[in-house]
Amino acid sequence: MPVTTRRPRKQKSPTDGTTRGLPWTTLLFNCNCHTFDQVARQLTKAIRVSYERGMQIANVVHNSGKAVVYTGHRERCEAVAMVLEDIGLLTKVVQ
Repeated sequence: MPVTTRRPRKQKSPTDGTTRGLPWTTLLFNCNCHTFDQVARQLTKAIRVSYERGMQIANVVHNSGKAVVYTGHRERCEAVAMVLEDIGLLTKVVQ
């Protein structure tokens, strides 16, 4: 019996110019009005990371001006942004 191989399916891209299906991202921007401690503690609440990981992310934000703090579904990215904004941090949710 001959062996048949299947070709991988090509993913169809939207034809209407949208980017549906692509992951959403929550960005956190640097500001000089919060301490590293405040940012790290809020990150632990928003994205459920350790305090140490929150400090690492805060350092990236400080040095780079911004950092991706979460990638996933739009609703979850918006929820993360809302928690960060509770203390006045600057965020943006993008696709």
